[in-house]
Amino acid sequence: MSEIKRIDPRGPRFGAAITSVLALIAFAQSQQTYLFGAPWIVLLFVLFAWSVFLPKSHPYGLIFQKFVRPRLAAPKELEDPRPPQFAQKVGFGFSILGVIGILFAPILIPISAAFIFIAAFLNAFFGLCLGCQMYLGLRRLGIIRS
Repeated sequence: MSEIKRIDPRGPRFGAAITSVLALIAFAQSQQTYLFGAPWIVLLFVLFAWSVFLPKSHPYGLIFQKFVRPRLAAPKELEDPRPPQFAQKVGFGFSILGVIGILFAPILIPISAAFIFIAAFLNAFFGLCLGCQMYLGLRRLGIIRS
């Protein structure tokens, strides 16, 4: 079994900060009329899909690596990338829910935006990654294997 390359935990938190802003905009815009939030949900869908299917080329990671990380001290510790990757898949699921809302049930747009915002905000500003906690819980239950 190969060694897992560990990551700087500030990278996912940086991305979560951007995501929380976009999700808050999607939620606020959907309060005017549901479909005003639609372009923002589609943007979140694209960004989450990108992070799930092409994570090494995701713009948040590239911006963090090129412009933010060089200005920071070395991280105190590195973390396993699997929990944040799982969290991105959970976010992708909520963005899919929002896209389904655009097509069939517009009330799902602010609901999905709110869930995305809450999770991203907690991660960005408090270091609490809900998707990571889900991953660890599912792993303890044996549902997810290493």
